[in-house]
Amino acid sequence: MTSRLLEPVVRQARRAAEHARRRATAFGELWRRSLQLRVVVSTLALSSAVVFVLGMVLQVQITGQLLETKTEAAIRQAEASASAIQPDLSGLNPGPDSVRARFTSALNKINTSGSGSDATTSGAGAFEPVLYDPVGVGSDGRPIAVGNWQDVPDGLVKMLERGSAGYQITTVDRAGTRTTLLVVGKPVNSSARAMHLYLLFPLTSEQATAEVVQSTLVVGGLVLLLLLAVIANLVTRQVVRPVRQAAEIAERFADGSLDERMPVVGEDDVARLAESYNEMAASIQRQIHQLEEFGQLQRRFTSDVSHELRTPLTTVRMAADVLHASREQFPPGLSRSTELLVDELDRFESLLGDLLEISRLDAGVEELAAELVDVRVLARRAHDSVRGIANSAGTSIVMDLPAEEVTAELDSRRVERILRNLLANAIDHGEGLPVELTLRSSGSAVAVTVRDRGVGLRPGEADLVFNRFWRADPSRNRRTGGTGLGLSISLEDARLHGGWLEAWGERGYGAVFRLTIPCRHGQEVDASPLPLVPPDLPPAEPVVEAEEEPVVEEVELSEEELTWQPAEPVTGEREEAR
Repeated sequence: MTSRLLEPVVRQARRAAEHARRRATAFGELWRRSLQLRVVVSTLALSSAVVFVLGMVLQVQITGQLLETKTEAAIRQAEASASAIQPDLSGLNPGPDSVRARFTSALNKINTSGSGSDATTSGAGAFEPVLYDPVGVGSDGRPIAVGNWQDVPDGLVKMLERGSAGYQITTVDRAGTRTTLLVVGKPVNSSARAMHLYLLFPLTSEQATAEVVQSTLVVGGLVLLLLLAVIANLVTRQVVRPVRQAAEIAERFADGSLDERMPVVGEDDVARLAESYNEMAASIQRQIHQLEEFGQLQRRFTSDVSHELRTPLTTVRMAADVLHASREQFPPGLSRSTELLVDELDRFESLLGDLLEISRLDAGVEELAAELVDVRVLARRAHDSVRGIANSAGTSIVMDLPAEEVTAELDSRRVERILRNLLANAIDHGEGLPVELTLRSSGSAVAVTVRDRGVGLRPGEADLVFNRFWRADPSRNRRTGGTGLGLSISLEDARLHGGWLEAWGERGYGAVFRLTIPCRHGQEVDASPLPLVPPDLPPAEPVVEAEEEPVVEEVELSEEELTWQPAEPVTGEREEAR
């Protein structure tokens, strides 16, 4: 029953906590992103501390000055009152009734002489006089005193009993109201003994003045903080606004709007920043235009050269085919030259085709002819196209394909070319060892890995293998007659599909190339169904520290110790060994 009653409270508390957490998160995000908010809040925090300290100092100084002035005036009033009643207490009779009567007469004299509640000439204000006999006791057993002697603090009474004057601030309860009094005491000599004169000054006006000062300081401090916040906001806005404009212009410039510039107003620091930014943007724009023009010239040159070489290459190809068909009629040396000529022409034609393909990819005019294809068929066709190369190199190709269909929307010509290039590259660097092709699909992406067990790659070379005409070992001859552009074209084909082409390699463990493309054209690839690093690698061997070599001490020999010894003749076992 109790838990049911507490469920609404718990839900309300959770909602409140969640709301507070969201507010705190939003404020934290705003705090991190807004320079203006941080400056204004920091200014307010520091200003609040300064205003608080200044207010406390002013309040303490004003209150202390009021109290000091009141105390000096009260002491002067006490001395004047003591001098006024001194003659009345000189011939005092020690009897209780006589003392009380003299006290009453003395107090009346104080009140009627103009030094009582209307005594404004001394600046002490209104007060209540009290006369007290520290020794005498009346017939009722109470001390002999006239006035509100109960309001006099005991500490001040003891001070006067020691014969010295003094004052003390005390708080008393009168008719249910707490009243703060400044009590000034002074001993008055009589014929019998010293009597105590006390003047009770209410500090009501001083307290009211202190409260007015305190409220004035609080209101003034709040107004000052509000003004400081407005001023800090305005000043920060003047500084932050150009920075925000610069950030927006820089973002548009980065998005491709190369004509964006900052407005230059005035000659201050912000204006110099705008001028510097505009000069930088103009310089970058010129360099980008130069690079674009250079790239266009390079692509046009490559395309034009490739097209222009087609016609003479066709003529040379026809002549080479005629010579190759008649090679059996030539001498052995000339027949071999004819075969080499045909092989190099094949490689030259392949190089021209790759150059044309690269120029089209660089120009961005290539488009995908995506269709739903079984990737297993493309893998088998790529395998069939490099089978002759594999047989001549003595390399076997191991195909690991799923039993079910692996369909994806892709350009079959480009994907088959990627697989063919990867297989040819693996055969070329596989050192005659088997090459493995693995195909897997996760429903959203298709991955193909081609692994060889050849020499592998050095650290850092995995990022260089896709560069044009790059070779891991320049002294190594290609067995497949590649052009050096296959992996570069394959990388661009993979990017056209919205996928990845990655490489891994390690010396002594071969290399792995992984192609990952989405199953549906236009989708993004988050993960690959196959790992890039082979899982069957042996564990890394622990690094064994080399033992320190023993230190060989050099011994210097004197001339007497250096003597010539004749060589012994070679006999016995040495002759047998020879």
